[in-house]
Amino acid sequence: MENLLRLYALPYDARYPVVCFDERPCFLIDESVEGLAPQPGQVAKEHYAYSKHGSCLVLAAVEPLTGQRLMGVYSQRTQKEYTTFMQELAAPYPDAVKIQLVQDNLNTHKPNSFYSQLNANEAFTLSHRFDWHYTPKSASWLNMIELDRAAVAVFGLGPSMFESAYFQPA
Repeated sequence: MENLLRLYALPYDARYPVVCFDERPCFLIDESVEGLAPQPGQVAKEHYAYSKHGSCLVLAAVEPLTGQRLMGVYSQRTQKEYTTFMQELAAPYPDAVKIQLVQDNLNTHKPNSFYSQLNANEAFTLSHRFDWHYTPKSASWLNMIELDRAAVAVFGLGPSMFESAYFQPA
């Protein structure tokens, strides 16, 4: 916990950008019953019925000090999707010495995912672009992307990570 708090307290440094990453499964649903038309003087009423249309996985990252975001939508969660996303995440930082990557301890969130998907030289290069910072068990709230998603979901603040699919670091 102290490591993450120290990391978040540092001033912005383009050579060592702090980027928070997480993933979330999403269920693709559609309303199967229309809401009831509002009556004069009454509030509109919604129906709770819906139909399922499968699921997907949203991988997302936020740079807390700039508010820049990246997201990707995938059909499953494997080492392949993680590796692809991390390649996309590293690309806008060609001059960074190390990208300070904050994430949880999920089994695919490790450098060995790169080695299972890329040749050894590419995997080595990609894995050394990051300085790995893991949230403690049961403390995902220390990952700033969790706070970002919560603020957007609860308060509707600013553009959500689901609206900004392109990452433009400062």
